[in-house]
Amino acid sequence: MLATAIALQNATQEAVHDEETMAIASALFHHRNELDEDEFIKMIYMYSAHLASLTATLVTSVCLTESQMNEMMNTIKEMNAIGEEITNGNN
Repeated sequence: MLATAIALQNATQEAVHDEETMAIASALFHHRNELDEDEFIKMIYMYSAHLASLTATLVTSVCLTESQMNEMMNTIKEMNAIGEEITNGNN
């Protein structure tokens, strides 16, 4: 359990210190005064979405084995296919 907690902490730290995450944060910081309010909001959203999705991906890889990840991805694909069949591809 302690090893899992440490792995989760490391995954979160890796997401925060990821090269792309840091590049978005750096751009946001350095250009904050040049952006209008809408652009700033979009940049904050992009940063938050990137960080959240990367963190979720890395944390999921800590909690699931490779076969469990593959099974989850296949289930997601199946659910998307079923959703498209039900809506005839119209979302």
